[in-house]
Amino acid sequence: MEIVEVGPRDGLQNEKRVLPTATKIEYVSRAIAAGLRRLEVVAFARPDRVPQMADAEDVLRGVPRPAGVRYVALVLNGRGLDRILALDPAVRPHEINYVVVATDEFARRNQGMDTMASLDAFRTVAARAAEAGLGVTLTVAAAFGCPFTGEVEADRVRDVIANAGPMTELCLADTIGVGVPAQVTELTAAAREAAPGVPLRAHFHNTRNTGYANAITAARLGFAALDASLGGIGGCPFAPAATGNIATEDLAYLLNRSGLPTGVAVPEAAEVGEWIGTELGLAEVPAQLGRAGDFPAGVGG
Repeated sequence: MEIVEVGPRDGLQNEKRVLPTATKIEYVSRAIAAGLRRLEVVAFARPDRVPQMADAEDVLRGVPRPAGVRYVALVLNGRGLDRILALDPAVRPHEINYVVVATDEFARRNQGMDTMASLDAFRTVAARAAEAGLGVTLTVAAAFGCPFTGEVEADRVRDVIANAGPMTELCLADTIGVGVPAQVTELTAAAREAAPGVPLRAHFHNTRNTGYANAITAARLGFAALDASLGGIGGCPFAPAATGNIATEDLAYLLNRSGLPTGVAVPEAAEVGEWIGTELGLAEVPAQLGRAGDFPAGVGG
């Protein structure tokens, strides 16, 4: 089971402390050493709105490039892709992750346009990215609920996906952590109907302590990948009360012991989670494994 490490992007973008570029690069290096092989490391967003991601180009230039490791960059519009394509091909990310918000109100607040206009922009960006040899993930944000308009119906998510056009991967995101396993099942069916054959990925937050239940449900339903952040840090700066992602070390423990090996060494991942929490000045990270330890003791992923 693949875990996509999103701490360097989604984890850091909602933390108050802006880390130096060198620390971000070390964070990525430590994550790789713990067994992560696919990492979302930067966002190409407006520096005035997301200052934590202002050094995206420098991070990509500095991260290690071992065989088998793939880097993902979040983009929100064509300008973000322009910045990627301006980089030397040797330091570009391998994939882009483009976010379209499921509800018009949140989409306007997040991207200055409604959902269908955002899909129009996605189709243009996706075609350009694919032409440049980049993988393309579409993330449907707030698919499980919107902080401004409330419930999001599965039919709405199905319509968004059906109008998206070609993609390499589809990610369903519980941006504000309101989802429950029954919704995972319902939205999985909607996604497979609207985009048959497209690999599925999920992005869960643990705001209401349902993130891990949702994750194991998605895994059992055949999702190809699950997002998580070391330490469980992060959130969405544009969504009120969107607390941390599910923690990589806790998720890896759950999946490894459920017969779904991740390749992640839980003790090493927990150490990285504790380390990044210290770098961010956090008294404690949300992840549990750093305190509880692996079981049996000393066994990795």
